[in-house]
Amino acid sequence: MKTLAAIAAELEGYDPQALRASGVGDFLSRLVEPVASRETVTIFQALGRVLAQDVISPISVPPHDNSAMDGYAFAGGQLAAPRTSETSLRLQVVGTALAGKVWPGRVGPGECLKIMTGAVLPQGLDTVVPQEFVTAQDSAISFPARLLQPGDNRRKLGEDLMQGQPALRQGDLLTPAALGLLASLGMGQVAVWRRLRVAYFSTGDEILSLGETSREGAVFDSNRYTVFGLLSRLGCDIIDIGVVRDEPGRLEDAFRRAALEADAIITSGGVSVGEADYTKVMMKKLGDVAFWKIAMRPGRPMAVGRIGEAILFGLPGNPVAVMVTFLAFVRPALRKMMGSTATSTPMLRARCVEPLRKKPGRTEYQRGTVSNAPDGSLQVRAIGNQGSGVLSSMVHANGLIVLHHEQGNVAAGDEVDVMMFDGVI
Repeated sequence: MKTLAAIAAELEGYDPQALRASGVGDFLSRLVEPVASRETVTIFQALGRVLAQDVISPISVPPHDNSAMDGYAFAGGQLAAPRTSETSLRLQVVGTALAGKVWPGRVGPGECLKIMTGAVLPQGLDTVVPQEFVTAQDSAISFPARLLQPGDNRRKLGEDLMQGQPALRQGDLLTPAALGLLASLGMGQVAVWRRLRVAYFSTGDEILSLGETSREGAVFDSNRYTVFGLLSRLGCDIIDIGVVRDEPGRLEDAFRRAALEADAIITSGGVSVGEADYTKVMMKKLGDVAFWKIAMRPGRPMAVGRIGEAILFGLPGNPVAVMVTFLAFVRPALRKMMGSTATSTPMLRARCVEPLRKKPGRTEYQRGTVSNAPDGSLQVRAIGNQGSGVLSSMVHANGLIVLHHEQGNVAAGDEVDVMMFDGVI
C-alpha cells in the first residue's frame, strides 16, 4: 500500500496548495482500490450492482432464425428473377406459423407461410413480407417484388448473442437493460461485488440536525441529507454518523468508528485553511491525510487520505461545494472502489446561450440548464446565483457547465462541456 507521499511523488507538478482538478483525479485513481469480496444475488436484487465476473452466454439469442414481424415468410431467392417496378410476386399460402411453436410442414417454390412475430422460420425460408404490403385473395397473396431484398425482416440465430460469447463483462454496472439480457439467457442469479460501505458525518458546532430548536448563529445541516442521497444513488451501504461537534473526543470516536465499519469515510466541513476546530487535527492524528487547495470553483479546500483501511474524503462545508466535489472527484473514486470499469461521469457538448466570464488558471463548475434549441441542437444557460452556499441553484439546474483549467471567457454560441445530473443526483 503506497503512502500519500509516494503517490504524490509519481505526479508531475503536484502542488497541494494549487492542485489542478485533473490532478485530483490522477491522485485518487492511484489511491483507491476495488473491494475484493463478492456475492451471488438474484436478478431482482442485482439492479445497480457491479458484475464480479464475465457472463458467458450459455445459449444463442435468438436461438433460431425467426420473423421480425407479422407477415408471410418465403424463400428470398424468388426475388432475384428480373422484374420491372410493376411486377408483383404471387405466392400460395400453405399454412400458419405461430410464435412459440414449430411449424412442421415444408414450403416449396411459389409458396409462402403466414407467420407471426417471433415465430421460427422453417428451413429454406429467409424473407418475410409484412402483412400490410400484401394483397390477399383466396389462399394466395401478391405484393410488389421491388419492395423487398432477400433476407428482409428476418432475425438471425445468434443475432444478439452467440453461445460462448461474453454477454457482460466484469465491472459492468447492472442496468435495467442488463437485467433483461441476463433473463434472456435464462440466468436468475449473478455474481456481483459486495456493496461499498460508506460512513459519513457533518462537523461543526454551528450545525443543527432536523428536530433541533433553531438558535442564533446556527444553520440546519443540509449536507448530511445531500450526501445520503448521492450515496443512495450509487447503491452504497450507508453508515450515518450524524453531526459531530467540534470536540476532540467526539471527533476521534466518530473517525475510529467510521474507519472500523466502512470502506470510505466522507465528512463535510472543517478542512479550510485556518479552521478553528479539531477536525483537521484529528484527521492528521489518526491517518495519512493530505490537505489540498484545488484550483477550482466552487470547492477549493479538500482533504483526502486513509484512516486505518478506510479511504477518507474531507469535503468543504458549503452545500454546493460539497455536491460539486462529490460529483467531480468522490463519485468516480467510489465507482472504482465498487469494482466498476465505468468510473467517470460522461459529459455532453452544448452551445452556451450567453457569454460566461472565466479566468484561466482554475476549473469552474457553473450550474446550468440544458435544453433543446429551436434547431434541435443542445443549448445550455447558466442559472441563478453561482455562490457556493446557494443550494437552490442545484435544485433548478440539470447539469454543471465545466469550464476547464486553461479555458478563458466563453462567448455566446461557443460549445462547452456539461456534466449532466440525470441518474446521478
